[in-house]
Parts: sequence; C-alpha cells; structure tokens
Amino acid sequence: MTHTGTKGATRAAAALALAAMLGLTACGPSTSNYPGRPTGQGPNNPTGEQQRESIFGEDGLTLFGGGSNDAVEGSGIGVNSFLWRASLDTIAFMPLVSADPFGGVIITDWYQDPKTPGERFKVTVYILDRRLRADGVKVAVFRQTRSDNGSGEWVDAAVAGNTPLQIENAILVRARQLRISTIEATERR
Repeated sequence: MTHTGTKGATRAAAALALAAMLGLTACGPSTSNYPGRPTGQGPNNPTGEQQRESIFGEDGLTLFGGGSNDAVEGSGIGVNSFLWRASLDTIAFMPLVSADPFGGVIITDWYQDPKTPGERFKVTVYILDRRLRADGVKVAVFRQTRSDNGSGEWVDAAVAGNTPLQIENAILVRARQLRISTIEATERR
C-alpha cells in the first residue's frame, strides 16, 4: 500500500511540475508572429499610427455638458442634457420609476397630492432630440380616480387637454434657464 501511495504522490508532483513549467513559459515574451498582421500591431497593442476606438465616440462619455462645445450645445448623454436636467427638476416632486438618459425616457410612479386624495397622476417624459428645441420634449400624463362604487379601486380618468402641454412648457423654460446659466458660467472663465 505504501508503494501505491508513493507512486500516486510522484505522479501528482510530476503533474504539478509540468503545470508550473507550462504556466511559466506562457508568461514569457512571445516570439510568434500572427500571419497577416505586422508585428507590434493589433487591438491590444496599437502603434502610434493606429487609433483605438471607444464605444463612447471620439470625445468619450460626458454627462451634463462636460466639454467646452457641450456647454453650448448641451449634448453628451444621448439626448439634450438641458432638457434632461430640466425634466428631472420639473417632476422632482413625483417618485421616479425609471430614468434612462441614453434613451431619453423618464417614467414616474403614481403621485397622489395630499390635497386631492381621490386622484393620482403618473407622468412619462420623452426627450426626442439632442438639440434644445420646443419639439424636443413630449409629455404623457395619466390620471386615475377612486371608484365611486365603494370598492376603493383606481379607475382611469381623462386628463385635461392642456396638462401635458403645461408640463412641456415648464420643462422648456427650465431648460432655457439652465442653458443660459451654463453659457454665463463659461463666459466668466
């Protein structure tokens, strides 16, 4: 039995030594030359002539107008950053369910004003453009009221026709304020 145990230990030691040698040889400098590609070039070893591409574009990822040109244009997050920030500011009193700055969609949860306990609202804001334009934002408002049948269930109700437009206008006014303050801050530098 001792002979078999020694034989197994010798095999394990030999396998371990072989694995260590293979591991160490993999750490050394490579002398192989991949066919069809000049030495020293490749996606992980670019030369001075070769530019690496980024998934975020040439200037990288900037949020809320981080670059010098972005401060004027308000771009960098997939949608207009001024409209994005203004939308969040305008509906800040409502709980958020989802906010996607690259897709330009903000969805709130149901909000019930303490002054009107029989109704609640939900808002979805769509930012449609990278430019600060009046048609760059679209708002959808949903309203529910408590059922009168005593069950206490929420029932869909009509929204006043000008409510989405009023929210859109409030967002645009706030976006213009943010843009002006950013331009003024840039000019002071």
